[in-house]
Amino acid sequence: MKIREGLRNCIRVLKVARKPDREEFFEAAKITGLGIIVIGMIGFIIFLLFRIPTMVG
Repeated sequence: MKIREGLRNCIRVLKVARKPDREEFFEAAKITGLGIIVIGMIGFIIFLLFRIPTMVG
């Protein structure tokens, strides 16, 4: 019975879901891109912090 309930929930979500308009899509893309850049910068800073002691010493 859990499979049927799961399928009903999926169908219900698909009925309510809609395709985003152009403005909404670009806003989500900008936010996602900004998040990727921030995470990349944090990773690069961590890389540099571990790399500098080996370069100096």
